[in-house]
Amino acid sequence: MPRASMAGNGPPAPAACPEPLPRSVFKKFLLMLMSLLMSLYVFYCLAERCPSRPGPLLAAAPEQAAGGGGPLDGSPSLASWPPAARRTRPKQHWRRPDAPGRGAGSGGGGEPPGTLALLLGEGSKRLPQAIIVGVKKGGTRALLEFLRVHPDVRAAGAEPHFFDRGYERGFAWYRDLMPRTLDGQITMEKTPSYFVTKEAPARISAMSKGTKLIVVVRDPVTRAISDYTQTLSKRPDIPTFESLTFKNRTTGLIDTSWSAIQIGIYAKHLENWLLYFPIGQILFVSGERLISDPAGELGRVQDFLGLKRIITDKHFYFNKTKGFPCLKKAEGSSKPHCLGKTKGRTHPNIDREVVQRLREFYRPFNMKFYQMTGHDFGWD
Repeated sequence: MPRASMAGNGPPAPAACPEPLPRSVFKKFLLMLMSLLMSLYVFYCLAERCPSRPGPLLAAAPEQAAGGGGPLDGSPSLASWPPAARRTRPKQHWRRPDAPGRGAGSGGGGEPPGTLALLLGEGSKRLPQAIIVGVKKGGTRALLEFLRVHPDVRAAGAEPHFFDRGYERGFAWYRDLMPRTLDGQITMEKTPSYFVTKEAPARISAMSKGTKLIVVVRDPVTRAISDYTQTLSKRPDIPTFESLTFKNRTTGLIDTSWSAIQIGIYAKHLENWLLYFPIGQILFVSGERLISDPAGELGRVQDFLGLKRIITDKHFYFNKTKGFPCLKKAEGSSKPHCLGKTKGRTHPNIDREVVQRLREFYRPFNMKFYQMTGHDFGWD
């Protein structure tokens, strides 16, 4: 019996060897591996690092390659306006396709061209070829945010205040504040106080006589109230708007020494700029139209800068709460973007008589400004 039992149980059967992978699975795995390697190679080439691709887009401008740079070398002017500012563009220049879901009809989604190369430290820092020089509370921040959507525009972040406060630091310091750009992209900055700074036109002209200037203007009365509202939010204890407006309320004499009033005398400030720049080199953007028709005003700006009209009405939507247009997709983002809470503040109620007196004060200056610019902004 014991022997029979042992014979019945017997030694355990050897474990089965794992079957080799089917040939079809092995082929799929091999294809995936090859696809991954190809993707890495394409990524490498897009970074302009393939030895067989010299990468003309990343080549430095002749004057920079030779060590030149306008004011940085002691010469009185910047080099030339970049190729992007001309109507004829280099064939090698990459441009975002205007296909559904991207480009002009997509609301500005996706990254600007050359973003990968810029992240890898390619490109170079250049002095700006275009500057938004004014005016405070006119809509300069909105204009720059809208322009950032364009793939050929690169702008400094914070306001540099170089030509009014930091000029003694030199052009090398100023250039270092600028973002890196690839060949064919325009470098920009905005500092609204330049427009009312007496020395700014001569200093910008010394950098480059070819600099393109943009001035965002707004009804000077509304602008003054907006200026006061901003100050009031920071210093609630300041005097009333009415008391600051007049030197003598009884006689109705306006206090032009108050900056909120002085900035709106556009014709006076423009005279100083025309001593150094021709009127055709200055674009005047309507702050009112920037709200009512942002795409229309952006079209004018893109034409002025020599850019393709990529920013269109499909990039905007109107925010009823804030009372101004917002971007459907901001630069480098897929989400809607509006300016911060510091924009679109509710204005305090101002005495109607004070508003009327201000309109009378500004009227002759407005008329002169219309004549100088050849454009009636309709403030009267």
